[in-house]
Amino acid sequence: MNYNFDEIIDRNNTHSMKWGKYQDRDILPMWVADMDFKAPPPVLKALEQVISHGILGYTHVPDTLSGIVTKRLMRLYGWQVEPESILWTPGVVSALNGACRAFGTRQERIVTTTPIYPPFLSVSDSCGKDLVTLPMTEIQNRSTLDFPGLERTFQEGAALFLFCSPYNPCSTLFTREEILELTELCTQYKVILCSDEIHSDFVLDPENVHIPTASVSPEAGARTVTLMAPSKTFNIPGLGCSFVVIEDPILRDRFRSALKGLVPDVNLMGFAAARAAYEECDDWLEQLIAYLRGNRDMVMERVGQMPGCRINPVKATYLAWIDVRDTGLDDPVKFFEDNGVGLSDGKFFGKEGFVRLNFGCPRSTLVEGLNRMERALKTI
Repeated sequence: MNYNFDEIIDRNNTHSMKWGKYQDRDILPMWVADMDFKAPPPVLKALEQVISHGILGYTHVPDTLSGIVTKRLMRLYGWQVEPESILWTPGVVSALNGACRAFGTRQERIVTTTPIYPPFLSVSDSCGKDLVTLPMTEIQNRSTLDFPGLERTFQEGAALFLFCSPYNPCSTLFTREEILELTELCTQYKVILCSDEIHSDFVLDPENVHIPTASVSPEAGARTVTLMAPSKTFNIPGLGCSFVVIEDPILRDRFRSALKGLVPDVNLMGFAAARAAYEECDDWLEQLIAYLRGNRDMVMERVGQMPGCRINPVKATYLAWIDVRDTGLDDPVKFFEDNGVGLSDGKFFGKEGFVRLNFGCPRSTLVEGLNRMERALKTI
C-alpha cells in the first residue's frame, strides 16, 4: 500500500498545540516535534474498535504488549530484553523526571549536555537536585560528547547522566565507539545513565543504524534506563504512551517506586495504538522515513544557501538545528515569525543564536516555509 504524506490536513481549531500557537495568524508552525501526517491506518482502525466498544475504563498492560516490544527490539537491534524489564508510562518526559527522582540523593548532582530537549533542563525543579550542564563539542561539522569534560564532571560527583540518542536537537547519530566510551565512564564513576531514545526510529539513511545505549555491553545494560515510545514514530504523542527498559531489577524497583502515586497508568487508547503500530505498521514507517529523507535533503540544500545560516548534516530525527548567529539577528525567532515561519528558539535548548525547524510535514508546506525564510533573510 502506498501512503500519501503529501496530503494537507487542516489542523486549525483542533486544539493542536502546534497550530494553535499561531491561530488566526499567517505563520507556518514548524516548531514543536509533532508531525503533520495522519497516524497509520491500522492505528486508526484499532482506535475505532476501542471507541465502538464504548467503555473507556481503567487499564492494565495488555499481556502480549511487552512481548511484542521485546521481539521488535531484538529484530531491529539484536538487543535481547526480557518482558519483565519493560515498564509503561504516559510519556517520556514523566519517565525522565521519574528517573531523576529515583536515582541519587538530594546532595548528588544530575548531569546533561547542551543544547538539549528543554525538559532535560527543568528536571531539577521537580526532583530538587542540582543539574550540571556540559556543552556538546563540534568535530568536523558534527556535534558529539565532550568526553574529557564529561569525565572531569563525573570526577566531581554525579549520580545520573541524562543522555539523548539520537540527539535532539543536533540530530547526531552516535557510533558504537562513542556509546561504549560513555557507558564505560558511567561504569567507572558509578553513574546511572538515563537514555532518551524516543527518536530511535528516525534514522534517515539506510546505511546507518541506531544503537541502543544499553545494548553495547552487559555493564551498560546493568546501569541504563532506556526511554522509548511509539508516539513520535507513528505520530500519536497525544495518546500518552511510552515504555522504559530497565534490565537491573533493583533499579527497576527504585524507578517504579519513584513514580508510584504521581504518574498515572497508560490509557486504553494508548495501549491499543501501540499494539497496532508495532505489529502492523512497518511498511508505513518505511515509507515515512523515505519521505522524511527527501524533506531532509531539501532542508540541507536550501538552508545551506541562506545567507548567515549554517546547518550540520542531519542524520536522524525530523528536526533541523540551524545556526543563525551570522545573520546578526537579535531575536531570530521573532524575525522569522514576523515573516511567516514559526521555529523553536535555541535559547530554550540552552544555546542562543540557533533555531530548530521541524520538517515532519507535507513537502509543499516545507517548500513554502523555506521560501518564506529565504525571502526574509534577503531583506536583512
